[in-house]
Amino acid sequence: MCGFVGFTNQIKDASQVVENMMEAIRHRGPDAGGKYVDEDIALGHRRLSIIDVSEQGNQPLYSEDGNFVLVFNGEIYNYKEIRKELKALGYHFRTETDSEVLIYGYQEYGAELLQKLRGMFAFVIWDKKEKTLFGARDFFGIKPLYYALMGDTLMFSSEIKAFLMHPAFIKELNPDALEEYLTFQYSAMEETFFKNVYRLQPAHYFIFKNNEFTVRRYWDIHFEPDEEPALEDWAEAISDVMHDSVKAHKIADVEVGSFLSSGVDSSYIAAIANVDKTFTVGFGEDEKYNEIGWAKSFSKAIKKKNYSKIIEPEEYWGELKHIQYQMDEPLADPAAIALFFVCQIASEQVKVVLSGEGADEIFGGYNVYSEPNSTAYEKLPRGIRRGIGAIAGKFPAKKGVNFFVRKGKDLEERFIGNAYMFTPEERKKLLKIETDAPDPQELTAEYYDRVSDYDDVTKMQYLDLHMWMTGDILLKADKMSMAHSLELRVPFLDKEVMYVAEQIPTRYRVTREEVTDENTPYITKYAMRLAAKKDTPKSTAKTAAKKKLGFPVPIRVWLKEDKYYHIVRKYFESETSEQFFHTEQLIKLLDDHRDGKADNSRKIWTVFMFLLWYAVYFESESIAFGSL
Repeated sequence: MCGFVGFTNQIKDASQVVENMMEAIRHRGPDAGGKYVDEDIALGHRRLSIIDVSEQGNQPLYSEDGNFVLVFNGEIYNYKEIRKELKALGYHFRTETDSEVLIYGYQEYGAELLQKLRGMFAFVIWDKKEKTLFGARDFFGIKPLYYALMGDTLMFSSEIKAFLMHPAFIKELNPDALEEYLTFQYSAMEETFFKNVYRLQPAHYFIFKNNEFTVRRYWDIHFEPDEEPALEDWAEAISDVMHDSVKAHKIADVEVGSFLSSGVDSSYIAAIANVDKTFTVGFGEDEKYNEIGWAKSFSKAIKKKNYSKIIEPEEYWGELKHIQYQMDEPLADPAAIALFFVCQIASEQVKVVLSGEGADEIFGGYNVYSEPNSTAYEKLPRGIRRGIGAIAGKFPAKKGVNFFVRKGKDLEERFIGNAYMFTPEERKKLLKIETDAPDPQELTAEYYDRVSDYDDVTKMQYLDLHMWMTGDILLKADKMSMAHSLELRVPFLDKEVMYVAEQIPTRYRVTREEVTDENTPYITKYAMRLAAKKDTPKSTAKTAAKKKLGFPVPIRVWLKEDKYYHIVRKYFESETSEQFFHTEQLIKLLDDHRDGKADNSRKIWTVFMFLLWYAVYFESESIAFGSL
């Protein structure tokens, strides 16, 4: 795992600038650094040694004739097969790394190489003779790749913060991103919070030649349910492909560990991975926020050692600015901070860790997926439901009212992903600034249009796979692990696993059938839970049916305590807040939450995280521990 930077070279001090950019992402690769600079391009790389830890694996990496130059972040799990194929075609390899197959694979196959890869990756290859830059990002967006066109300069990097080191970079807030963020809780647009800085989308590649920048998609997810196999057959197929994926994801020349919460995803991975160490964090003694006791029992059952940490509130709050700095863009998911700490304790023991991200999206695990057609009310004519919903929308929001409002809308109107913070109307009232931000439905329409003929569950999964998973789940997984120079691998997000998941009928992903055994009824991730039972010790059989917590965080409770209430209030009343928001509305959200009138914790957190991020990147506030 590594990080890279680069830019088209039109400055005199290019060598020093690329060094400065590399230094900004040193945490991604503390083991080694290297650069390549000529009159056309500057490339820099920071390395975290995982495969072929010798100096031969350092980057930039060059083709035998010196024409192709590579910088690469990620892992190619089938590199040995591709290497064998290329050697048969006459290519000579000088290292044992997976990186080198990208150089010769691109030389032989061009962009078609991407179809052969199995892994997580972001990489850039410079062709000296053709003066062409080729860059690509993996199928699911596990590894990041950002780019910016500033005048005649193209910049690219694993993290946005590196761009701040380039003299041509113009740091400017993108107000459209802020407005969308207030709804989604993450940066949801292709253009980031920094104006004119973009993220290369998952399963896309770019070509830059003659000052022309072209982006193309090379892969997509296609749900094609196969109704013929029985449920048990699907469980067996999942078991087989997951064993294969975990085996591939364990390829390393260093020790591999595994994260462990109390849910089925990480438990399944830990059970079949046969690693020696698992890692867990929690808060206080309340089982709603602390899974450590369960994780220790599970680890004992699979004969592994569990390392754990109880996060104190002061620690959590003390790292908030640092974490928003590491994120590059504001993220309002409280679990990101818990992930920061579990990465911290894991990095003290291992260099690589396995984690359960992606299972919910590909196998149908979120509770909201059970919502479509879950009540008799939905059998009423659409027109009647829409009418009732419109009337209900005029009343103050609460549980019963919200039901009728949601059921009065089509899926495409009500579902934008697993988080929905401020409605378009709410965010307009909250913001002082004017933006050109599109309605959330304009952002989701692209994905809904591709699966317009599918059932609602599949539509929700497809949308989450392309927006929520990449914008929130994988963003925090990459940034929090790399903040600790830890490589995080996600066996569920494997091309071969996805191929199996695409074929599973909806009723075996999400079911409302009363299927019971000695455990509880299976509802979400139905087939996957049955597969997990095959490898989960009988003494921990409830794992397969246990509700996912995933390192939960008690921000709802903390925001009612005077200490943390006043920290947030200080930011809500600041000059910066006055610049962007109608602050009296922010204070009302905060006070109503403390007084128990409403649970506004997630909305409060969304605004608070933006203000912290803005203070770090635009007001140069300290990110030192405890600096709130």
